[in-house]
Amino acid sequence: MNPLSKSSHIEIDSVLFKKNLGFIRRQLNEGVELSAVIKGNAYGHGIEQFVPLAESEGIKHFSVYGIEEALAFHDVASVESELMIMGYIARENLEWIIVNGYSFFIYDLFQLKEAIEVAKECGMSAKVHIEVETGMNRTGIEENCFVDLIDLLRRESDHLHLSGCCTHLAGSESISNYSRIEQQIIRFKKYLRQFDSAGISFDKKHIACSAALMRYPHTQFDMVRVGILLYGFWPNRETLISYMTKNLVIDDPLTSILSWKSKVMTIKHVEPGEYVGYGTCFLANRKTVVAIVPVGYAYGYARSLSNHGHLLIHGKRVTVIGTVNMNMLAVDVTEIQDIKHDDEAVVIGFQGDNRITVASFGEASSQLNYELLARLPHNIPRIVK
Repeated sequence: MNPLSKSSHIEIDSVLFKKNLGFIRRQLNEGVELSAVIKGNAYGHGIEQFVPLAESEGIKHFSVYGIEEALAFHDVASVESELMIMGYIARENLEWIIVNGYSFFIYDLFQLKEAIEVAKECGMSAKVHIEVETGMNRTGIEENCFVDLIDLLRRESDHLHLSGCCTHLAGSESISNYSRIEQQIIRFKKYLRQFDSAGISFDKKHIACSAALMRYPHTQFDMVRVGILLYGFWPNRETLISYMTKNLVIDDPLTSILSWKSKVMTIKHVEPGEYVGYGTCFLANRKTVVAIVPVGYAYGYARSLSNHGHLLIHGKRVTVIGTVNMNMLAVDVTEIQDIKHDDEAVVIGFQGDNRITVASFGEASSQLNYELLARLPHNIPRIVK
């Protein structure tokens, strides 16, 4: 079925992606590898569509959270591309990961022992990244376990390939976390020295995410794990302001590569004093032309946007009226001339000279960029243009 025949679709702009990627690469120190983070279905952009696009621009290393995303990557990636799994892996999935040569985080000794056992069963080496606890207090091997850790790494070296040593920074996008982040960096370097003294070396050291790349460029080490920047968003507004102030620029160098579009499915003419939609949420105080668009909260358009969300139709900003339904919403198109069935309705993106950004959409529904994007349903068709 043609994706454009669905109730809505998402477009990924390859030209804007190339622009964003060029900006990111200019921030990298020489020799530092870029790992494209594609967790959360490539931040809502679609792993199936995004991985080939990234590969076409020379990206060969990708990071996911778990096995579901790893399987999606495996189905579309070229054999040259590497995959790193950063989160939970059930024991029954370890064999598939090891056999396919994918690497994965080790965040406690229990998991390390499981990986060694499965690697022995496969007769292969498990490619592991040892995640150390530096202050996030979420996942990562704590320093008091290092004696046992080092013993295991030495004793089972035939079944382990030490692809990396890493940690996760606890909020590098905010200056309020500065002292905590600096302490994490100090601890990480200390742990690297401990491993080095024990004769243990890693292919790569990595701790930087998108925010750290921009605010703590000295944390690049051998690789950076970049997610949100690739898609044209900043980790938060503070990070953008910091960049613009530091570099004396006034224009945002990044642009969102995602647009979300639907169509007008039917048109209603409502008399003054009549209600629109369920209950008494919206009362027409004039003759009102209403367009119904087949997008609702089941597709990621938050119910909290009832009566104050916006779409673009005919290049004009129109207001959502009434309650957002599961599968549709209503907008006031009284001021639009010649409205008709199948007219394009832009939920996110450009139309004419106007634009609805993910940020404005998210702020109106009290969602972070990350949250809004990751909640876009997988069954909305994605198209690379």
